[in-house]
Amino acid sequence: MTKSPKNPRQREHQANERTFLAWLRTSISLIGFGLAIARFGLFLQQSQTNNSSNVLQATLLFDSHLLGLSLIVIGIIIVALAGFRYNQVYWQIERLSYRPNRFLIWIVTGLIMLLGTLSLPIVWGGKKSPPKAKPATQVLRILPK
Repeated sequence: MTKSPKNPRQREHQANERTFLAWLRTSISLIGFGLAIARFGLFLQQSQTNNSSNVLQATLLFDSHLLGLSLIVIGIIIVALAGFRYNQVYWQIERLSYRPNRFLIWIVTGLIMLLGTLSLPIVWGGKKSPPKAKPATQVLRILPK
């Protein structure tokens, strides 16, 4: 004979908590990716070696910084939405009136697709052809006499 749980809706509440934790992991990942992408722009800035790529590097720095910041903000918003949704589902389970809501899923999907699309130029921009070599006369002027 198996014991029945004290709360007959225990499984539903545990599933709700697992879903909340999945949203929490997603938001932490977005925040982490945002920090990494923002730091990637700083790496590009520090690794530039000649003046001819200044425009490209400045553009990539701005884009990666903006994209990283956007990912961090979206991650924070998802934490807030996950907490709100968890509480909403909790009370729906208690009242036996649970209704799935796909609106939040589609909003988050759209935002992640948009931010992923915005990251493509950063990746492709880093693979530009190497800058042309300076003429030999300019190199010779740099050498000490």
